[in-house]
Amino acid sequence: MSKNMRMSALAVVATCLVAQPSVGDVAQGEALYLENCATCHGLDLDGNGPMSGVMVIKPTDLTMLTETNAGEFPVARIVKRIDGRDPLVSHGSPMPVYGDFFEGDDTALKTASGQPILTSRAVADLVAYLEGMQQ
Repeated sequence: MSKNMRMSALAVVATCLVAQPSVGDVAQGEALYLENCATCHGLDLDGNGPMSGVMVIKPTDLTMLTETNAGEFPVARIVKRIDGRDPLVSHGSPMPVYGDFFEGDDTALKTASGQPILTSRAVADLVAYLEGMQQ
């Protein structure tokens, strides 16, 4: 194989890697959501879960994240909310209230600006699921 052909092949591979969508597993994200989030945010992600009525601040409608962020899914903000870097008062502690469950098995997600944000595989899975559920 000539040098030019190798360079072209490498360029194609690099383009495919850069163009990859979210690294999260949507099905795993849905399972994690149903197990850990639906009680407050609801089965339909609309903020009307069975516990929403007793919370100090009503849970967010998670289907509207893109719409309420000028049409762009806010990856960094969502990651930080889920993994506790941006805690919420309504949870009484950093979200999630499940402690260390969402730590470890680090992976990087790409934000809208192209910058990576490091988080756990579980959070990446949840983000992939939430991104796919936007209206």
